[in-house]
Amino acid sequence: MALLIGALLIWVFALWTLRISIATSSDPSTGLFQALRENLDRGLSLGQIIPALLMVVLLVATPLVAWSILEELGAQYTPTDVGLRFTSFGIALTCPWSSVVGIRRCNDDADDPLDEVTLRDDPSIQIRNPLVRWLHRQACGAGRLPIYSGVENRDDLLREIRAHAGLNDAQPALSGA
Repeated sequence: MALLIGALLIWVFALWTLRISIATSSDPSTGLFQALRENLDRGLSLGQIIPALLMVVLLVATPLVAWSILEELGAQYTPTDVGLRFTSFGIALTCPWSSVVGIRRCNDDADDPLDEVTLRDDPSIQIRNPLVRWLHRQACGAGRLPIYSGVENRDDLLREIRAHAGLNDAQPALSGA
């Protein structure tokens, strides 16, 4: 939750700084769009353009980070006879066992382990909403399903995935990002 609050604060900071960077006016009663129009008519200086571009990047990237955090917080995994079921905030995916290629550790040096199930197919095509599908792909990638560190009984889940998918339990985890 602290990360979500931090992301929200960064977004508000970026919006406020963008306003200050490109829509300044000597008259405080002037509205934002009027001040922006006056500044654009006069021409923006390099000292206004560079911070404005940086703030636009933050305004776009911060909601993507927030979505990734929310998707991780809501992640639930359920092994079924058909495949691995993943649900999180309006997303419901079933990854068939025949599609599971392997499980790899993404970062061996991290305090909290993060593994990902690599898949032959992209399960995100099951998501009907194109915006949610795109956001999920940005958070997880295509053909991958992360198994987050905060998942309850994580090691048991990984063993069960290996068993159902016919992966060797003694198989070393593939490293890499």
